[in-house]
Amino acid sequence: MTFILARKLNMTQLFTDDGKVVPVTVLEVPECKVTMVRTTEKDKYQAVQVVFGKNKREFRITAGDYQVGQELTVGDFTPGEVINVTGISKGRGFAGAVKRHGFHGAPATHGHDHPRAVGSIGQRFPQHVRPGLRMAGHMGAAKASVKNSVIVAVEPGKKLLFVKGGVPGAPQGLLKIVTTGKIKQMPKLADYKKEEAKVEAAEAKEAAK
Repeated sequence: MTFILARKLNMTQLFTDDGKVVPVTVLEVPECKVTMVRTTEKDKYQAVQVVFGKNKREFRITAGDYQVGQELTVGDFTPGEVINVTGISKGRGFAGAVKRHGFHGAPATHGHDHPRAVGSIGQRFPQHVRPGLRMAGHMGAAKASVKNSVIVAVEPGKKLLFVKGGVPGAPQGLLKIVTTGKIKQMPKLADYKKEEAKVEAAEAKEAAK
């Protein structure tokens, strides 16, 4: 199992050799180090504490040799690895039941003057509102996970990870990345550096005429 803390930058797209578009989220890992290793003998469980800036997170492990001060980098990952991504979802503020829970609302016909209202929230017994009812309230800003995402590309020089699809949270948000041990076959990506070099060579040749 490989894990790391990353920062969400933005979404973009990559292209395969056959011209297909792959939507990706760009994650950055400027510096991520191990600050504590918990053991079964001392702490009753095995885990590794990782620091990213001022943020600390723990990752439960079953095996592995980790040392305090060890640096975790994007080079530990390879394209095609299946990962689980966990972060804090975007805050949506105060939201009604239709937006927050997907209620259908009342019919938008004559006689229904509150089509997005929650409706009845109680009954004769037990004469109070039962806890846990789905109602209007604060939406988002909660722990969220996207499972079985795939790493599309890795750029160790720029300390970037490219993950297929979207991930939780707003830009600059902190994310926990954990591999699942599965590998997916990824299509070959177009090499834009070679294409740019060809274009520059053609332009230089044209200018020399």
